[in-house]
Amino acid sequence: MLLVLQSNILLTMAEQNRQKLNRLLAELGDADFVSARWLRSHGYSTALVAGYVKNGWLRSPARGVYMAAAGVATWEGALHSLQQRERLRLHAGARFALALYGHEHYLRMQGVREVTLYGPDRLPGWATTLALDVRFVHGGLGPFPPAGLTLSANTSDEELHAEGLERLVVSSTTDWVVVANAERAMLELCHAARDAADVHEAHATLQGMSGLRPSEVNALLRRCQSIKAKRLFLALADRANHAWLEHLDMEGVDLGRGKRALFPGGRLDPRYQITLPADLESSLG
Repeated sequence: MLLVLQSNILLTMAEQNRQKLNRLLAELGDADFVSARWLRSHGYSTALVAGYVKNGWLRSPARGVYMAAAGVATWEGALHSLQQRERLRLHAGARFALALYGHEHYLRMQGVREVTLYGPDRLPGWATTLALDVRFVHGGLGPFPPAGLTLSANTSDEELHAEGLERLVVSSTTDWVVVANAERAMLELCHAARDAADVHEAHATLQGMSGLRPSEVNALLRRCQSIKAKRLFLALADRANHAWLEHLDMEGVDLGRGKRALFPGGRLDPRYQITLPADLESSLG
């Protein structure tokens, strides 16, 4: 009788483990990642996970993270996992977000592309060691105050929109990822500018952004905490002379006081008191 009871217990445990594995594989799909931390917090012991790997159900593409054995490692799967499973407040912004909106031909994207993630949470080590065609880097908070919300499915589109963020489907293997909208990404690019080459890049990019929404620009200029980003954005927008510029309302936009020198030898923009490359007007040919 005791042997039968023990056998039934073992069968029940084995069935529970199979069910747990099936749930995990269904959740991971073809491109998602799951961290060792997440697995432990959801009842998957180290020994159980090791068994999954040994039996060919999971693989570990980098230390501390797993995916389905047949899964394909992609940046969108990694970002989706960081945002949805790890619940990290990190969104893709600046140059990489602008490339997703079709402005890549204006941007310097040579070599290994960088996905700059902005937000108050730390980027886990495994995200920086994955063998991907991009490299994740943490850009800190960027030019905006931290959002008091997660980027999960429970967060509404309206809440994201208020922060200048949106859900974007970029792959058939991943539902969506949260990225900066075009207006916020452009301000993030201006904030990140460090030299004349960066300013030329921002200038060329903004020249091609005739479809920016003045209501979005207005709201983001009021929330933006970077004086440099706002002044550079507006100085370059003046030179682009897009129709949306006429509809901007500068009331409540803090542009600070005094001059801002981006780099030595620049020419001062008299309206926005920020130095720009002397050859900026002629750089587009």
